Formats: sequence, structure tokens, C-alpha cells
Amino acid sequence: MKQSINIKNGDGYFYLEQLSPDTVLDGFSCLITEYNDYLFDDALRSQNDHVALTWLLRDRTSGEIVAYMSLIADAIKLSVSEKETHNLNYPFKTIPAMKIAKLAVSHTVQGKYKGLGTYMITNALTIARTCNRQLFACRFLTVDADIEHNESVIEFYQKNGFIPNAEMNNKRNKTISMRKDIYK
Repeated sequence: MKQSINIKNGDGYFYLEQLSPDTVLDGFSCLITEYNDYLFDDALRSQNDHVALTWLLRDRTSGEIVAYMSLIADAIKLSVSEKETHNLNYPFKTIPAMKIAKLAVSHTVQGKYKGLGTYMITNALTIARTCNRQLFACRFLTVDADIEHNESVIEFYQKNGFIPNAEMNNKRNKTISMRKDIYK
């Protein structure tokens, strides 16, 4: 039976660590090769170039990387009705956000744990709220849901409170732009 992970018990099993030049990345493998390649070949370079910060979720007992996410600054265009939905009566064309640029869970732990992706989103929300209190404003957590590699990812993000952005549209249909109001 899979162990369900959530915000109440997750910290007992795992800890977040920011990627650094000294980080050992051995052993991580998800089912999407592009996401493995990003972690091993591009994540540190992206971090050094101030393009993305990558956070690793490690098992407290084994130290194994069980998931990772890369976070970046973002801004999204909202239609008038979308702004009304969020009670945002501002003349700005864009609203500040923080984006989950990559999110991957190791296939080696998917049979053992349930809810690691949701747990990573919860950690991203915590980081966004910390930014709002201490560093800069961001109203939304955004993601370009990768339907090219996983068509059911839309349901995963919807289950976690994300909705599609009407104003954002990927013409190649490889991703669907989605948002979650950090304060709802």
C-alpha cells in the first residue's frame, strides 16, 4: 500500500534542498527523459545564469532525490473577466506570478508514495508566500502543463486548484498555461 504524503506528514519523510554545485544528483530518474536531462545537464547552469532555481526533495532516511522543481519569475495576462474572478481591479496588462518551470517525481518512488507532486506544489506555494512577505509580490502560481509528455497532467493540476489561462495559448499545443491563485 502506498504511503500518502501531504503537508502534515511530508516533512517527516522528506526535506527540500536547493541545488548547488556540490549537489550529488545520482539516482534520480523519472519517466520523461527531457526532465532527467534538464536536472543533470541544465538545472545548475540555469541557476548560475539566474534563470531558474531548482529545489530537490530528498528522502530523510536514504538521501535519495525523490522529486524536483525549478521555479522562475513570471507574469500572466488575464482577460477582464479573469481579473474580475480574482477581484483584481488594476489597469496592469500583466499580473506578477511565480512559475513552476519543471516538476518531476522519480519513478522509483511512485509505487511507494502517493501525493509527492501535490506536496511539491504545496512547497512552491510556501516559497511564493514567503516571497510575498519578504521579497516581492506575486499573486499566482503558474505552470505550462506539459501535455506533450503526459496528457493527464491537466487533471493533476486541476485537482491542485489550477485553472487554464484564457489569455495564454500555446499555438503548438504542447503545453497548457494554467494558474492558481496563491491566496485561494
